[in-house]
Amino acid sequence: MAKIHPNLSIGSSISSSCSSLERETFTIWMKSLVFHGNGCTVYNSGGEVVFRVDNYQERCKSEVFLMDSSGKVLFSIKRKLGLFGCWEGIKWSNNSKGIKNKGRPCFQVRRNRGIFSRDILSCRVNLKFDENVGSYYRIIGLEGKSTLKIIDFSGQLLAEAVRKQSLGVALGEDVLKLTVEPHVDQSLIMALVTVYGSINNKL
Repeated sequence: MAKIHPNLSIGSSISSSCSSLERETFTIWMKSLVFHGNGCTVYNSGGEVVFRVDNYQERCKSEVFLMDSSGKVLFSIKRKLGLFGCWEGIKWSNNSKGIKNKGRPCFQVRRNRGIFSRDILSCRVNLKFDENVGSYYRIIGLEGKSTLKIIDFSGQLLAEAVRKQSLGVALGEDVLKLTVEPHVDQSLIMALVTVYGSINNKL
């Protein structure tokens, strides 16, 4: 089947890369919009698609792309070879001609080993774009599960994903409610959620 390729040009779309003054809630459906594809689709509280990841017919690819609703690349996420696994995130930006280009790596995710119980999945996120070398995030979740928390170096909650409920009934494990706190870059949070999905073999 024909693939819907990432759109590398600039244009108008639903805003998906900024923070908000208020807490925002999103719905993550761990399914691709592409038939027989692997990935996830993210909807805002108004039911509009704001982010998507499409791996097409391949699962656990070494590089995946986080896109906005129109297919414009926001981040590319690449797994580095190594014993414990390392993921690197590159934020894409527009050049003078309005074409999306890769920038420098802005974060790196590594799994922590032997710190918590065997069922706990913990990752450290080094923020390379931050001049404060002591600044980092942490992703905490469960092995094989999509639910997670993202906290900063001081322990403050930045985002949390839990199973979504409808009328008090929990939906399937592939439908999540993502809550992002105010003043937090929502596209960065989704990039980290994408990494977490890759670690858990969900993408």
